[in-house]
Formats: sequence, C-alpha cells, structure tokens
Amino acid sequence: MFIISLTYIKDLKIVEEHLKDHVEYLKEQYSKGYFMASGRKVPRTGGVILSNIKDKKDLMEVLKEDPFYKNEVAKYEITQFIPSMTSKKLDFLREEL
Repeated sequence: MFIISLTYIKDLKIVEEHLKDHVEYLKEQYSKGYFMASGRKVPRTGGVILSNIKDKKDLMEVLKEDPFYKNEVAKYEITQFIPSMTSKKLDFLREEL
C-alpha cells in the first residue's frame, strides 16, 4: 500500500486550471481499483492519495498519467507501508508480515 503526498509547486490559479482533468483522472483510477481514498490537504497546499497498488514501479506508471504530474503542478512524495494493525472497519486493509 502507498500513501502519495502531493505538494503544489505552482500557484493555486494554475492548480485550478488543471483540477477538472485531475478529478477525472482520479475517478478513472478508482474505477480500476487502484486508489482507495484521496483528498485535499488543509491548508490547501496539495493532496493525499491512498493506493493499494502493490509495486512502486506500477504506481509510478499510473501517477505519470495524472494531469498534475504531466503539467508539473505538483511534486509527489511516495511512502510505502504495510498496514499490520487496523480498526475493525478497516480489517480488509490489514496485511500479514
């Protein structure tokens, strides 16, 4: 599982110009089952995506299709983790070590 932290590197006006396409991209990744959650950071300096893609190379190929990536609107910090403990509601995320 991966946490993708996006940080805007362009003015919010430019972010807004690409936001509709970014949202369409997110919807496509949800429909493929690649993303599990996403949303804006507070304050609005970027966003966060939770992905269940298993391989970082595969994840990078998916992220390269993001309009924010293509238009150099945001930088991406990727953290891989293994959820070994969860609440009961999130048991489906748990992985054995």
